[in-house]
Amino acid sequence: MSQPIKQRLEHSLQHAAASGRKIATYMLAHFTDLPFETSASLAAKIGVSESSVGRFCRSLGYEHLKALKHDLKDDLGDGPWLVGDRLQEFRQQQGKDEAERARSLELEVAALVSVYEYSRTDAWHTVARRLAERRRVFVAGFQTERGIAQCMAHLLQYLRDGVQVVDGSAGHFGDVLLSAADDCALVVFEARRYSRHALILCRKAREAGIPVTLVTDTFCDWADANADEVFRIPTEFNLFWESTATMLSWGHLMVNEVCKKLGPDVEKRLDATAALHNEFVGYTSTSKQ
Repeated sequence: MSQPIKQRLEHSLQHAAASGRKIATYMLAHFTDLPFETSASLAAKIGVSESSVGRFCRSLGYEHLKALKHDLKDDLGDGPWLVGDRLQEFRQQQGKDEAERARSLELEVAALVSVYEYSRTDAWHTVARRLAERRRVFVAGFQTERGIAQCMAHLLQYLRDGVQVVDGSAGHFGDVLLSAADDCALVVFEARRYSRHALILCRKAREAGIPVTLVTDTFCDWADANADEVFRIPTEFNLFWESTATMLSWGHLMVNEVCKKLGPDVEKRLDATAALHNEFVGYTSTSKQ
């Protein structure tokens, strides 16, 4: 995507109406697909009217969607795409079921690539440093995303202390919101249909001065207004349910980055934690893994 268009889309997230934010969010997340879209197809996918798509394009300075796509043409032609021999072979299998699975694989690989692309951004390293340096780290997830939050928190606990999964059972989130804002951090995983808990927690945390990192899907229209960093992860893989598998990949990759930020001393904690686990629970192998 050309930089001027990307800047216009990102800027529109701050001041556009709700329908405009939905359109901008979708375009930013699916810009490589835009050359193949029409106003009608975009409207159907986003859940807005076709006229809303036209008005949004005009608000960006384009007469219509076709004019916007024309500016994208040159940049998208050189976009990277990852298709190895095995993926290519899988895609070319015959039959409807195989074709659907091939498309799912293609979409999931693309989503995973986008996760790794995030690891090259300034926002990524800002979050990693914060998770390594702040005294307390809170990780939250609601509905099906709770398992992702638990996994990331448990992995971080191997690396450092002061990490906990946010427990909303008390009904007030005081463990997060009453913490010292300059010495804690909050990571939230959320995908549609979005939990009211997630929105209010993000909003209240920011009001309290607590830095918020939101890992969400490509459709969340309240993300940018309620988080310091937003990582949008594709979740549509041509499956019955939307998949948050690549959000978990984001978590693992971020934990790896935090480990690097902590430096060589982290190995002492890893060894000590493994020894405690071996004493209380035990492993199937006595050798150091």
